[in-house]
Amino acid sequence: MDDAFTGTRAPTHPIDEAALAAWLAREIPGFSGPLRIEQFKGGQSNPTYQLITPQTSYVMRAKPAPVAKLLPSAHAIEREFTVMRALAGSDVPVPRMLALCEDESVIGRAFYVMAFVQGRVMWDQSLPGLSTAERAAIYEEMNRVIAALHQVDVQAVGLAGFGKPGNYFERQIGRWSKQYQASVTGPNEAMDRLIDWLPQHIPDSARDEREVAIVHGDYRLDNLVFHPTEPRVLAVLDWELSTLGHPLADFSYHCMSWHIRKSGAARGLGGVDLAPLGIPDELSYVRRYCDRTGRGDAAAVMKDWNFYLAYNLFRISAILQGIAKRVEDGTASSAQAREAGAGAKPMAELGWHFAQQARG
Repeated sequence: MDDAFTGTRAPTHPIDEAALAAWLAREIPGFSGPLRIEQFKGGQSNPTYQLITPQTSYVMRAKPAPVAKLLPSAHAIEREFTVMRALAGSDVPVPRMLALCEDESVIGRAFYVMAFVQGRVMWDQSLPGLSTAERAAIYEEMNRVIAALHQVDVQAVGLAGFGKPGNYFERQIGRWSKQYQASVTGPNEAMDRLIDWLPQHIPDSARDEREVAIVHGDYRLDNLVFHPTEPRVLAVLDWELSTLGHPLADFSYHCMSWHIRKSGAARGLGGVDLAPLGIPDELSYVRRYCDRTGRGDAAAVMKDWNFYLAYNLFRISAILQGIAKRVEDGTASSAQAREAGAGAKPMAELGWHFAQQARG
């Protein structure tokens, strides 16, 4: 665990503790104050708080303040609550959802409260301090959980209306192009090229509208809470970008780690000698996912892999640009926001590199 990203501090923006405690007492059985609020250091988007009482702790996720400066469709904490509540009891571990408040008059913004899950959050994807066998087991478990997510029966869990009809990639490219353009703070030539290139090069594998799954949207190591001693995921966190979409979009986003080098706020495996660490190479990891999800030979997935990576690096660049804009506006929710926002340009440049390698 990295102390720069874990632990808590005083809330960045004041919260009316009395108003929140009164709401919690009404909505959550067994809640009893006094209440103390601390903000988790990690995270760049929706601020996350630990609500501490003499009896227990809770976690609250809220939209950032001030709400008036939010981009359209961003910070959808209501969707996070909906998807995690729907996944309760599935093979995808999630925290227990306790209450959702869409009434902004309570603390000035929408929020939800969930159970606090005690465990390990690991930020460095090379997993220093663990044994070779422990690292292999952690990666095997990450693979298992994302495969399980993409096999959830959308109808059975009541999420058939969680996404929009039409081609997922066309929608997402359009959405993130608009989000990026709404938050530009300086020139980014690679991003401009990707915005033009991506819609014209969507491969057939990405156009199959039968490929529909719950996609997390930001599935990575540090959004997972692992058991304190076992290589077992206790909770998948940060579902803000979740929707119904193409599972390979979600899985290839997760696999960007193998290409991103560790630098500043970026935490990846690029350039790392994986074999001595017990961490699988990317192709082996893709094969395990294909085996688990019944896709068969990974070669069919890999033939369009450069497009998927280009798309996801474009997407992460747009997200990081949104952080850069919030830094400029003074609404960023994390001390690491400035460093993260600076990653928009190099991520787009890496995305353009993959675009140039893509077929056609």
